[in-house]
Amino acid sequence: MLGHRLLNLAAARGHRRFVNGLKDVESAQRCQLAELVQAVAVSENGRRLGVGADWSWEQFRDRLPVTGYEDWRATVERARAGDGGPLIDSPLVRYQPTSGSTSAIKWIPYSKRFLAELDAAISPWIVDLYRQYPGLRRGGHYWSMSWVPTALRDSMREDVNDDLQLMSFGKRLLAGATQSVPQSVSLARSSDDSLFATLAYLVADRKLSLLSVWSPTFGLGLLDALGVWREELAQVLTDGDWGRRTDAMAGVACPRSRRAARLLRDWNGEDDSAFFATLWPRLALVSAWDTSASAPWARRLQQRLPQAAFQGKGLWATEGVVTFPFQGRNPLAYRSHVYEFQDPQDDRIYAPWELRRGQRVVPLMSTGTGLLRYQLNDLVEVDGHLGTVPSLRFLGRRGSTDLVGEKLTGESVSQALDKVSVPAGLAPVGVVAVDDNHTGIPGYVLLLDGEPEHMPSALAHHLDDALQANFHYQLARNLKQLAPAGCVALPGMRDIYLDQCRRRGMIEGNIKMEILQHWRGRLPDALCPVAEAAQ
Repeated sequence: MLGHRLLNLAAARGHRRFVNGLKDVESAQRCQLAELVQAVAVSENGRRLGVGADWSWEQFRDRLPVTGYEDWRATVERARAGDGGPLIDSPLVRYQPTSGSTSAIKWIPYSKRFLAELDAAISPWIVDLYRQYPGLRRGGHYWSMSWVPTALRDSMREDVNDDLQLMSFGKRLLAGATQSVPQSVSLARSSDDSLFATLAYLVADRKLSLLSVWSPTFGLGLLDALGVWREELAQVLTDGDWGRRTDAMAGVACPRSRRAARLLRDWNGEDDSAFFATLWPRLALVSAWDTSASAPWARRLQQRLPQAAFQGKGLWATEGVVTFPFQGRNPLAYRSHVYEFQDPQDDRIYAPWELRRGQRVVPLMSTGTGLLRYQLNDLVEVDGHLGTVPSLRFLGRRGSTDLVGEKLTGESVSQALDKVSVPAGLAPVGVVAVDDNHTGIPGYVLLLDGEPEHMPSALAHHLDDALQANFHYQLARNLKQLAPAGCVALPGMRDIYLDQCRRRGMIEGNIKMEILQHWRGRLPDALCPVAEAAQ
């Protein structure tokens, strides 16, 4: 396809810059910082912080503190309300929502400078993809949208949902020409309607060659929804009309494919890798998270789409990019932002060129958003180098659970429980995240010590509602990546909890009753029959 050739050519310069700089990450990062402090120093925020336009790496490190979103919240919210200046001297494009550890939503300012920084990682990634998987040139691509919960859709710009908006304008036009699913599906009334429209376009594209999603559970959810909606999809694809969903589709054109409709009608809806191979015979690559809690779901997604190769994602956050897949490694995106790394044991700070294989560290980023020395709540391990650039393996979220990207912390769960009325006679033991709550998908379960008859029938529903104050939890529920929250009440639950901790290898004297724990695998059978799930 011409679009693929042109996109590859457009990304070639960024690829060359990335490869050429691999030999000296220190020089590249010092130059990156010099440009960043100049842009920050002339802003209102830079003057408030006393940032010098000529600061060296060492001055920057020594004169500014490590920060989190709460250190920036007031400044960002004033700017978003129009009462304060920008955090950096660069035109603002939009505010991107994401979840905070102690609040429902945090808003990240996306400037033109920041988008250019993201593009600096996307370009070498794209060129490497085409080189490693030449079959990608032979068909359409699906890059998952940055999904937003239904409740926020009416108050946000349409491009907030489109991952192509992370590219430069020229590459965005070229990439758009290769897409199987138009960006306009994000304008549908609800998450369900957007999912339905997405499936209609994917099923209609016999030449689909790339399926790129963030969470593998979202990919699995797409395939599951295809089985549930197969009859309705078959009718829509036969008629070329959205039918009962027309009003919800906001004028999005409806695809037509009699071939796809026939395949759907002949399919029984069961998990069948042969069916998916017939549906998408040119699928060359599936891309999704494949580390930490995502690993078992990534394997399941691979099993369902065996005709395609599989590539794990690097480490991306709404606040910026840390790593991306390149030449079989996950190198630091050193051409994008300014990076430092903090040892979680002694808080010592390391520059990228100081990292050594085997170190476990927490990334700090200073980016074109204007957020400086911003600490991510992620733990990574140095697993090697590409030239002088460290390659990093994501180990998981610190102090939180992240089954499908919901990013719940003990504090956010505690706040949710404060909003739920637990009756006398029941004592909360803790909330556990499980990879499978006996419905085939992950979920959260509140464990209560007491007699089951004391538990109100609506308790699980109230808990699920309270947890949805967390942006990403609500999103995962909208997309059916997480099962509804459940509640289990049993006499002696505390002892059951401690026994489960021991079974998971915890040392007797070190076991703590925690508000939030991740129990890998399925919810134990002994807890399942009395679980009350929200509907």
